[in-house]
Amino acid sequence: MLLRDPVHGLVDFEGRAERVIEALLATREVQRLRRVKQLGLTSLVFPGAEHTRFAHALGAAHVMQRLQARIVVAQAELPPEARLDDAAADEALAAALLHDLGHGPFSHLYEEVSPNPRHHEAWTRDILLDSSTDVHRALEGLSAGMPERVAAMLQGRHRLAYLARAISGTIDVDRADYLLRDSYMTGVRYGLFDLDWLLRALAFGQVGNEWVLAVEGRKGLPPIEGFFLARQHMYAQVYHHKATRAAEGLIRGVFIRVGELVREGRPPVGTPEALRAAARGEAVTLGHYLALDDIALLGALSEWEQDRDPVLARLAQRLRARALPKTLPLPVDRSELFDELLQRTYALAEAHGLRPDLHVFLDHTSDVPYAEPEDDSPDGLWLLLRHRAIMRLGDASFLLKELRNKRLTSSRLIFPGELRDEVEATLGPLLGDAA
Repeated sequence: MLLRDPVHGLVDFEGRAERVIEALLATREVQRLRRVKQLGLTSLVFPGAEHTRFAHALGAAHVMQRLQARIVVAQAELPPEARLDDAAADEALAAALLHDLGHGPFSHLYEEVSPNPRHHEAWTRDILLDSSTDVHRALEGLSAGMPERVAAMLQGRHRLAYLARAISGTIDVDRADYLLRDSYMTGVRYGLFDLDWLLRALAFGQVGNEWVLAVEGRKGLPPIEGFFLARQHMYAQVYHHKATRAAEGLIRGVFIRVGELVREGRPPVGTPEALRAAARGEAVTLGHYLALDDIALLGALSEWEQDRDPVLARLAQRLRARALPKTLPLPVDRSELFDELLQRTYALAEAHGLRPDLHVFLDHTSDVPYAEPEDDSPDGLWLLLRHRAIMRLGDASFLLKELRNKRLTSSRLIFPGELRDEVEATLGPLLGDAA
């Protein structure tokens, strides 16, 4: 199987890999990812960000295949039971392709705004283990018990622990693809790093009795440092962009109002059954959840523009017309003011005839650019230097030592655009020079 990819160029899955990928691509659950955008509402800010979870899934599988090629070269020193074999390679390739299977519409936003949400990882596990799904049957057809092994690998459990960490770890095939892909599709260069050199720098070392993939030599440090710098810049400049967060605040208001209408017994026309059940506090069935995708929600938003409830209709109209709210950055060291700022903005919204809880929000973002365990567990990243004991990467890199386990936070106030002048005039004296 040969594919053209804008990020990785020519992508090929041949031999055993082709058998795995072809079987899984033919399933309804994987094809659904074509209808789930990778970056949700980010295309309202970066017009090129129209790529899907499907493209990312194939990219992650491609990076896994490249990683496995490196493992085969580097594993000569491993005992036979720790080496990559065909079964483990198949399971890791499947896990890489399927890791986002349970994502809801609008990327991570759905989990944040949906009533009584479940994390997408839980839905992924359900999809893999439910015998009624195409994916479950495809995995069983490849190898008996494979759905359970792939589900366990996605939760970090596998007989080859280093392989599970390559699916979801400090640096993994998921992040390796999405940083490059999201950077390319948004038209920015913040997420670029040297994937070729990063893979080439990997070798095996031992932490206690466990084999881990580690960075070999100081020449391997620059691409690893570049990876984490790319990650930090993408969060700051793309994933946490103020206009994207503003659009997400608007969606939050939409979902709050839809939930209220459902509970009042007058659900808006076009409301997907999964949303109705969630708003009523009922369990969402797997079938109804899988019927949710970006197209389903965008269709519902089109219906809601004409809803007889004027509050919902106006919110939907604002989103569809990209009449996004405005934002005001708030000093994180003045958090004692946040509640008063919020209440004053609530009052301004009420004076304009708007429901404050649907239009005004405090938005907080948080990220740890480089997380490193503080214990002796094999998790995290390691460095191999000749004639020296294996060491934590954060102990060898000045850059990563500075970033290690430091949480970067930002806060902003989200409010309707028509309030901008009044908000700045009212809150400016409180914020002083920070405004």
